[in-house]
Amino acid sequence: MSKISKLFKGSSGGSGSSSSSKHHRSKGGPSPQEAIHRLRETEEMLTKKQDYLEKKIEQEIATARKHGTKNKRAALQALKRKKRLEQQLTQIDGTLSTIEFQREALENSHTNTEVLKNMGFAAKAMKKVHENMDVDKIDDLMQDITEQQDVAREISEAISGPFGEQFDEDELLAELEELEQEDLEENMKSMGGLPSVPSSKLPSSQPSHRTKSKKRAEDDDDMHMLTSWAT
Repeated sequence: MSKISKLFKGSSGGSGSSSSSKHHRSKGGPSPQEAIHRLRETEEMLTKKQDYLEKKIEQEIATARKHGTKNKRAALQALKRKKRLEQQLTQIDGTLSTIEFQREALENSHTNTEVLKNMGFAAKAMKKVHENMDVDKIDDLMQDITEQQDVAREISEAISGPFGEQFDEDELLAELEELEQEDLEENMKSMGGLPSVPSSKLPSSQPSHRTKSKKRAEDDDDMHMLTSWAT
């Protein structure tokens, strides 16, 4: 009796642990991925059910047409079955809409949860990076960089500036102009100077004989015209 009682106790204890594990799983709840997967499976099942009902409705319509007025009872029974199938189809449409809405809401919630989780992870990483940074030290560092840039600029200006004696550019241009004038005078002397202007008056050009004859002919024409007007 003692062995049998121990055996039942062990089996009851095992069943208790199994029920406790199931209770623990139900308390934790399914993961979002598992719930979404279940909803998709339900959608697929209801979609197949829709296809089946639509085919059955077509068959019942064909049966009602087949009997028609010849067998009204069979035709009416087919139409009644069609109505019931249509009601089921309408119910499935509503259920699919509800499941689709629930799945989309769950997917959005899961996406938002992952986004927030990653944003929190990034915030922690950024905080860790900034732990060893001091704003005052950064300001001092930037000021040192600015000062060194100014020093480098002054050194560059000093190196690139003119070195040695500096001369007045206007004075050098005046001296160059004098040298050019001297060269011009030397060239003129070597060529014997400028040609002299003649002192005697140049003879004026006389009109040619042909021009005089033409002038005289024009005057004769004018006198002839005046005489003809007077008469």
